[in-house]
Amino acid sequence: MRLIFYFSFVFLLQNISFAQNNAKIEALLAKMTLDEKIGQLNQVPGDISTGTDVKVDNILVQIREGKIGSLLSHTNFDNKIIMQQVAVKETRLGIPLIFGFDVIHGYKTIFPIPLAQAASWNLKLIENIEQVSAMEAAADGQNWTFSPMVDVTRDPRWGRAMEGAGEDPYLGSLIAAARVRGTQGRSLSDPTTLAACVKHYAGYGFIEAGRDYNTVDMSEQRLREIVLPPFKAAAKADAATFMNAFNTLNGTPASMNKHLITDILRGEWNWKGMIVSDWNSFGETIVHGAAADDEDASAKCLNAGSDMDMAGGTFQRGLKKALENGKVTQAQIDEAVRRVLRLKFELGLFDDPYKYLNKERHKTNIEKKEYRTLARTAVAESMVLLKNNNDVLPIKPTTTKKKILIVGPYADSRGNKDYMSFWTLGLGMRDYDSTKVVTPAQGLKPALEAMGYEVKVAQLGKNGTYDVFAQKDAYEASAGVDLIIACVGEQGMNCGESRSVADIHLPGNQEEMLKTLKTRNVPVVMVLFNSRPLVFNWASENIDAIVVAWQPGFETGNGLADLLTGKTNFTGRLPITFPRNLGQVPLYYNHLSTGRPQTKFGTLWTSGYLDSETTPAYPFGFGLSYSPVDYSEIRAERSTIGNDETFVANITVTNNGKMAVDEIVQCYIRDLSADIARPVKELKSFLRVHLEPGDSKPLQFNISPEDRSYWNQDLKFKCDPGQMTLFIGSSSEKVKKMEFNVVK
Repeated sequence: MRLIFYFSFVFLLQNISFAQNNAKIEALLAKMTLDEKIGQLNQVPGDISTGTDVKVDNILVQIREGKIGSLLSHTNFDNKIIMQQVAVKETRLGIPLIFGFDVIHGYKTIFPIPLAQAASWNLKLIENIEQVSAMEAAADGQNWTFSPMVDVTRDPRWGRAMEGAGEDPYLGSLIAAARVRGTQGRSLSDPTTLAACVKHYAGYGFIEAGRDYNTVDMSEQRLREIVLPPFKAAAKADAATFMNAFNTLNGTPASMNKHLITDILRGEWNWKGMIVSDWNSFGETIVHGAAADDEDASAKCLNAGSDMDMAGGTFQRGLKKALENGKVTQAQIDEAVRRVLRLKFELGLFDDPYKYLNKERHKTNIEKKEYRTLARTAVAESMVLLKNNNDVLPIKPTTTKKKILIVGPYADSRGNKDYMSFWTLGLGMRDYDSTKVVTPAQGLKPALEAMGYEVKVAQLGKNGTYDVFAQKDAYEASAGVDLIIACVGEQGMNCGESRSVADIHLPGNQEEMLKTLKTRNVPVVMVLFNSRPLVFNWASENIDAIVVAWQPGFETGNGLADLLTGKTNFTGRLPITFPRNLGQVPLYYNHLSTGRPQTKFGTLWTSGYLDSETTPAYPFGFGLSYSPVDYSEIRAERSTIGNDETFVANITVTNNGKMAVDEIVQCYIRDLSADIARPVKELKSFLRVHLEPGDSKPLQFNISPEDRSYWNQDLKFKCDPGQMTLFIGSSSEKVKKMEFNVVK
């Protein structure tokens, strides 16, 4: 009863506050000139550029003239105080500024990249990471983050694959909501939280050829089933803002796509927040050939429902002309300004413009020790064990004089934001304090020496490139060792926006280094530092153990040491498919069956290749641990249910290993008799279960009518009677299955 009263009281206070803010907004709107209104819709870049060059006049002059409503990517704390003082004290109406920033996987404390976080399948961990990231950024004067990116993608060539949650809309939806919750907390007015900005709306993950900013063309059915669910989940989690995508969708630039913005987001989903363009995406509608000039672009973007112009100045140059020529109405401009002002009120900036600019909090809420502890946990939970022949791992203590070599371009790297990404903007674009990163060598060497090993480190292959000189050095360094840990992969600065690649093989001839090391006839552990799925077929066949480490952030070496020494068990699972070769891309688990599916390589008159299998190197959901977990057969009290009923299935999992493990138990379905072809598998649920050695635990999965529903060719979301298959297992491929029937 007390809980009901509490929430009722909170709801009442929120409604009162909302009504009071609305009254203040309307009073303020009535005082504003057209130029001041357009100024509120204008966002300009600060001291970091993350896009094309745009001309920015003196910022303080523009603030005084009421031409700026928001700044993005500004890092200087003291300068933000000065800018806010000018906005509040030296303008006619004293409207405070919003400071936005790309807080992608940490602000000052750097966590694993978002794709790596998704590999943890741990929603609470992801929420906690976002909470810490928000606290640090808010303490540094930011109050709005251009995150989370919730784009589903199936193309590892795309540089921004690292920024999302992978290929699955269900997992992506859960992670999207978790990231919004972590960023925004219980209230936007809390000065330790940020306003979230969900991006990129929509379709950006499906750009042709994996090239940033490229074209997207897809059916409405695919849009609604694969692309939109994470956006809808984020909207349902009350994300404060959305960001337009750069791409066209079926010919219309996303920034002026009325169907996306007005029909679906604001209409069907009844979302009330503010929409900001991506960097100059309003102006780029002209480059797309979808608008004639700034006036035309301004009109089309505002008419579609977009609100704030990021970095391009298109509204500044064209919106007044569009109003004068009858292409937009004053009411439309007022509504966009209303949404910007509402966000500022919700952030509490009108009550205290300096609440995010508190110098004491700036000193105490950044880079705390406990943030590092969380980062270390995140590293260990995000790494994925792909192979472990002959139980090479974990490395066990020794009493003899055994030797280990830690070698490779990423054994102990200090440049190119290695182990991180381009997106660690809170540290600067390129230069950062490299001493804050615990490299693999720094984490592993003392841990292994404490176990009795003699450890040697050989940092080889400048900038990730393996040449004849590195080959000679690798061969000499590996003489007389008993185990080799080879650290290979991608440069950190090659991960992120505008970092697409045409070739996803292990770069820089690094596989040749692995071949050299393998000639020593001792076990080799390959640790892959990557931001996307890569191809490494020789290594898959010949290397003894393979770990996908991603770009893990500050605690790289410590988290890696925890795993390789068995202090922690592997729990990570792939959130995206790893192909055998580039020619298979796009390759994803939830594909449709063709009329002639290939079940065996080389079979003619089936949908396959003459020179490659169609199966992945490593499938979605895959990951090993040090403890084998057995799955019983699936049990169900009924194999036939009504169309409006929930199917209930049970399974028991048993830890037959010697270490405790957190198993990610995954549940998929297939509809065998729908109106249209359905995917061969669709993830519908998963459970994370802790198992001590010898433990058995029964689990229950419930498949509701909504879980079984889909968008048909008439764009109706429906659930059909018919035959279904249920799959439960440790990956999308290693599953138990059973059939059940749904009747009218």
